[in-house]
Amino acid sequence: MSGCIEKFGDTIESGIGSFFHRVGSFVGNAPRKTIALCILLAVAMGGGFATWETENRPEELWVPQDTTAEEETSLYESYFASTTRFNSIIVQAKGSDNVLTKEALSNAMKMHNFIETEVVVVDDGDANHKEGDDNKYTLTEVCVPAGGACASRFDGVCNCLITSILGQWNYDLETLENDANILQTLSGYGTKDDLTAVLGNPKFDADGNIESAEAFTLAYFLTSRAYTKDGNEIDPINEAWEEAAFLEGAQAVSKNYTNIEVDYFAARSFSDEFGGAITGDLALVQISYILAFLFLGANLGNLRCGNGSRWSMSVAALVTVGLSTAAGFGLSSLFGLFFGPVHSLLPFILLGIGVDDAFVIVNAFNRERKTKRSAEDNETLAKRSASSLARAGASITVTSLTDLVAFAISSSSALPALASFCAYAAISIFFLWLFASTFFTACLVLDERRQRDNRRECLCCLTRKNELEEDDDENFKEDLVSRYFRNYHAPAILSNVGKVIVFVVFAGLLGFGIYGAMNLSVEDSERNFIPADSYLNDYFDATDDYFPSQGIALQIVFEESDKIYASRVELANLKSRLSGLSEKSPYIAEPVSEEVYKNVMDGLNSYLAATGTDGIAANMTLGDDNWPTTEAEFVTLLKTYTEISGPGSFYARDVVFNDSGDKLEAIKVNSEYVRLTKTFRGEILDDADRQIDAMEDTRTMIAGWTDLPPATPYSEKFLSIEGFKIIRRELFMNVGLAIAAVAVIVFFTVANPITAILITANVAFCIVEILGFMFALGIVIDSVSVINIVLAVGLSVDYSAHVGHCFMVKGGDDKNKRSLEALADIGAAVLSGAISTFLAVLVLLFSTSYVFVTLSRQFALTVILGVSHGLILLPVLLAVFGPKPFNSANEQEQEDNKEVEEGSDDKAGKTSHNENSSEGDA
Repeated sequence: MSGCIEKFGDTIESGIGSFFHRVGSFVGNAPRKTIALCILLAVAMGGGFATWETENRPEELWVPQDTTAEEETSLYESYFASTTRFNSIIVQAKGSDNVLTKEALSNAMKMHNFIETEVVVVDDGDANHKEGDDNKYTLTEVCVPAGGACASRFDGVCNCLITSILGQWNYDLETLENDANILQTLSGYGTKDDLTAVLGNPKFDADGNIESAEAFTLAYFLTSRAYTKDGNEIDPINEAWEEAAFLEGAQAVSKNYTNIEVDYFAARSFSDEFGGAITGDLALVQISYILAFLFLGANLGNLRCGNGSRWSMSVAALVTVGLSTAAGFGLSSLFGLFFGPVHSLLPFILLGIGVDDAFVIVNAFNRERKTKRSAEDNETLAKRSASSLARAGASITVTSLTDLVAFAISSSSALPALASFCAYAAISIFFLWLFASTFFTACLVLDERRQRDNRRECLCCLTRKNELEEDDDENFKEDLVSRYFRNYHAPAILSNVGKVIVFVVFAGLLGFGIYGAMNLSVEDSERNFIPADSYLNDYFDATDDYFPSQGIALQIVFEESDKIYASRVELANLKSRLSGLSEKSPYIAEPVSEEVYKNVMDGLNSYLAATGTDGIAANMTLGDDNWPTTEAEFVTLLKTYTEISGPGSFYARDVVFNDSGDKLEAIKVNSEYVRLTKTFRGEILDDADRQIDAMEDTRTMIAGWTDLPPATPYSEKFLSIEGFKIIRRELFMNVGLAIAAVAVIVFFTVANPITAILITANVAFCIVEILGFMFALGIVIDSVSVINIVLAVGLSVDYSAHVGHCFMVKGGDDKNKRSLEALADIGAAVLSGAISTFLAVLVLLFSTSYVFVTLSRQFALTVILGVSHGLILLPVLLAVFGPKPFNSANEQEQEDNKEVEEGSDDKAGKTSHNENSSEGDA
């Protein structure tokens, strides 16, 4: 059995080596042709940019497809299309705990008057302008039309859907200033519960009359004019109004008024703040590339420009990454994959992988030099290129292939953004492997020719005046880092005491990782995407302080006119079914006010009980149940009641009639959940687990209403909650499949089951520990961290696979010595690649955006833990449990020993000759 395994391993190793030997020979003989072909291929693939598509709509990025929430959303929007944009201001007293003073309310009214009257000019040619004066807009022209916003007026701004206590004075400053008793006027707003819904921390007297409040809300609802363009949902008219009127008015408060302060939120705020953070932090990615360039140049060759310097190869490495990015993105676009915001991380990820490959190839190229540079002709260099790539090819293949497959597996994710990102990554990594093997190697051959000919680096056509300086020793010399691994690092960890310490330390890390992984939770981290210095954080903090009971909106849609009429009494009393559900799942808020519970059937029933049909249908007769006696009369009455000019205009947007108006198609009842949040390490987060329970139990409850018309629950948040349901499964399934794929690929590329098992176990331990440290750092399971964990599988393989493969090609029976030789050989390249990646990550730690902060932390964890496992734990595992080397490794060792002996004889002969000559001269 062992003989078959060894034979299989030798066959695979020789096959991969033979393939890359041929590639290296072609590249070494025709480097310029190779470079030209690579550039042509990248340009050809770049043609795919003609079909480039971007996608920035959250519902198309982070929402699982073909879910129940999608079906509910589709049905809801078929009746009640999402045509509203929400803008809100929380007004607070400055230096006081009571905002209900005439001075404070007057200043708030002045702010509102600016927002109401500001004329906004919209120059966007794509905007659907109104007729006439087609590019000037005020609030009354962009708001949602609805009656009831004011106490006693129905024209102008009072015909807009605005929620605020300022409506008690018809949004008129003079009326407010002439009011002798503002608190009495406020009591006419509604019940105590109605006031509590719009006032922050209100205080009432014993009779339930309002006395004071610390804050109040001012909410504007705009009619959406959004449309999709190039994967972005844009609304030029409303966005312009929000910026020039709403945000301008809110931001001017701190300068214009001394007794009030405001926190505010506009419909455009989230995209502004998140997009600005991402755009600003892309500059940090550019700094990362600069650091990678400097580190590459300093470590691929001599730091000083001159003999042995390789700054041009640092440029070549970055160009390799650039070509791979262009080709990968182009082909991905040609396949119809969209480009989302998180895809901007890919060039950074490719940089980390590409730098690692560059160090491995250069390391092999250095070690294959058997003579002085000046003695090498082009043919000798071509042979060195062939043997170098044969040496490094298998190593970069196993890492690239495992990276590629890890991402390819996750490209089947139910989350569109994750699926597209991973598909982009897999395709780009393929091109990175291809161009590293060809383009970068070709550049390296040309650079070796330049050094041999003693030509300058930047002006490579010019020859240096100083002669080429070379050591007398013709063979490759290990650098400082390689000598560190040979003389200090390897002896320390491979000693008996060192092995025990290594096993104990990493066993502790694994135990910590298991504990952390088991306690990782799925959380709604939407707030984290907002930069720390954003005004939105102040708004959400104020919401938590003043309106802690406000939760996620819930709508229940009832269909079919005849069944709605048949269930009219039950629907009017629906609040009884929704009462008493706030303390346990489904956590629906108590229906105590119209701010929390809004039911057109309840409203109509109350109206008919109070006034009958007078004013809306004087000749209509009501039955014993105080409802119209026929369905047709019911539809007519409901339609008249909910018209803009009708007494029930407040419910105008809660009913849908057919085109002829004689049939009721659907109604909706508006409710909301209690605030489903929790405190996580000092931060207020939405409680994903309770939100999932609330959604599922709401559906179960409504499905049990068999005595009512067909009902469907809807919440805009349900789409996100569906994502919470599957994202944990996605994380562990994708990671598990990726590690399984790593095991298979490593087996076929390293070609030894024991080494493959050790590498796979090493990677698995590393991933578990990363999950543990994620828990320790407060990183939760969300759409961003899932992407980075998939990436971590690929990167951690890189550090281990290089060492494992190098161990297999070191001959001899002493496994300790083979581990030492593997570390001395490949350790410097692996460590250099890790350091360059870490330096790039270090810059992103200063990011302000959640995406880059999370990426940098997880990337740093991956680099530190990955390189620790690859350069500390794996060599010890190989020294203890490692298999025999490939037969070709033993043959190579015998040849190397023979060359060393011959070299020693030659040196001895030269020494003897010199001594004889000296004696003769004497």
